[in-house]
Amino acid sequence: MMTNGEGKKIGPVVSAAHLAAGAMPALSEIEFAMTVMNHSFERWMVRCMGAAGVPGLQPTAVQILHAVNHRGREKTLAELCMMFNIEDVHVASYAIKKLAALGLVKTGRRGKEKTVKATADGMAACERYHEVREALLVASAKRLKLDEEALSGIAAVMHALSGQYDQAARSATSL
Repeated sequence: MMTNGEGKKIGPVVSAAHLAAGAMPALSEIEFAMTVMNHSFERWMVRCMGAAGVPGLQPTAVQILHAVNHRGREKTLAELCMMFNIEDVHVASYAIKKLAALGLVKTGRRGKEKTVKATADGMAACERYHEVREALLVASAKRLKLDEEALSGIAAVMHALSGQYDQAARSATSL
């Protein structure tokens, strides 16, 4: 919880006080922070890819391009949806179609499954994105002197919480 200059507690900083009034107000703080962070991160991905020479992509398309470039191994549509926890396969399919139309990925088949792999142009776009990211984001973040081990710990907690949200969503669906 934050404090003002006089040591008085301010907060918690949440988007909905009625949700923070429950048994775990810190969860509401995390939810608000994740929401703001998600919008910032999506904006960043789109702008960074634009600066790398590929404007107009949606965040999901940027993520899929990086994923299919990862380790130079093609991925199936199902793997991509699982990897990014995408429930609506059409969202991923649309992103792949857009990437293919731009010549950044090539689609194929492995049995009955659709596969996607980065083309040379797609790999080059990912490399340019990496260069822009290093220059603008990483250099700036390094100046904050963040503890990289602590950041990895935060990522682990976020992954664990995503499992809690998924289970709660399954439960809510059955109500």
